[in-house]
Amino acid sequence: MSAQEQTSPNGWRVFHGTGRPPVAPPPLPQAPPWRRFLGTPPQPAPPDEPEAAVRRLGPGDVTPQLGPDEIDTVNAALLLRRPLLITGPPGIGKSTLAYVISRELGLGRVLEWSIVSRTTLRDGLYVHDAMGRAQAIAAWQAGLRTTAAREPDGTGPATAHPEGAAPAPGDVNPTVVSAHSQLPPVLGDFITLGPLGTALLPYDRPRVLLVDELDKSDIDLPNDLLHVLENGSYDVPELVRDAVDTARVHTSDPTGRALVRDGRVECREFPVVVITSNGEREFPAAFRRRCLPLEMRTPSREQLLALVEGHLGVRPEGTERLVDEFVGRVRSGGTHSLDQLLNAVQMTTAGGFQAHGDGRKLVEMLLRDLAKGR
Repeated sequence: MSAQEQTSPNGWRVFHGTGRPPVAPPPLPQAPPWRRFLGTPPQPAPPDEPEAAVRRLGPGDVTPQLGPDEIDTVNAALLLRRPLLITGPPGIGKSTLAYVISRELGLGRVLEWSIVSRTTLRDGLYVHDAMGRAQAIAAWQAGLRTTAAREPDGTGPATAHPEGAAPAPGDVNPTVVSAHSQLPPVLGDFITLGPLGTALLPYDRPRVLLVDELDKSDIDLPNDLLHVLENGSYDVPELVRDAVDTARVHTSDPTGRALVRDGRVECREFPVVVITSNGEREFPAAFRRRCLPLEMRTPSREQLLALVEGHLGVRPEGTERLVDEFVGRVRSGGTHSLDQLLNAVQMTTAGGFQAHGDGRKLVEMLLRDLAKGR
């Protein structure tokens, strides 16, 4: 950070809540000494996924749903390399903030980790397909026996037995394998890093990780996350036990692969972690201490109108009336989500649809109070 940026009132802010893609990705502030990591080897830049951002944000400019205080909280999380814990009613746009940050800062594809009651920490870090690996080893050994049986002199170059173990009874002696035999299955081919595990790979710029609805998790998951969020690293025990120093594993990105050394993954830049909660439970103090809290509220009338225009590209006739009705329902204490408003505007502006008579019943259904259960 330059001296000019340090003295400028807005110099420390890199996020302004616009969601507009940058001409060039802006430089991020340097992490504090206690949040710097030295993971290797560095990974190539992640892929972009503009289609997902368009689905979440719409094709137009994004009108900020955050006030100055909330924008400052996001910037503080970026500067301090700490997770954001976002609370608010369902459907208010909490998870959308991850896409706003990613698109505005040019951080590439958002990694999504959707939480349910059965989710464990390992689900987010990595998956080992032990059954698939066992089947691949069995098929490989069957291929060795077939090849050896076809060798007229029973000779061939030496090939290592998988896992370094002695051949089981009935297995072919690897010293009589033909030179045309395939190599044994590689352990890394059966390891897939989860969204959290992929976000902690050593990228030069942070990845954006969305941990959606953490309050739906088992009671132990927030505490299980503490070590990973504090240290920015984790081990893959299967790779640690393997005799090979490096392994190329799958990641959560489409067709993505990453090199892991000695079974340990450590980030270079701590990811931008956006954790959402509907407020269905309280989190432990030790977990909350590591996060910066941000409460999202229902957007204003002007923001809702701009939101509709951003998603649809235009402001159809009748949008103001529907927005006013939506705001009135929210203020009366009902539970509503922003996509209900978008659905109602899209439906009522479709060609030939009449928002009167029987059509009014459909509008009422689209804008119904979600707290009533039907």
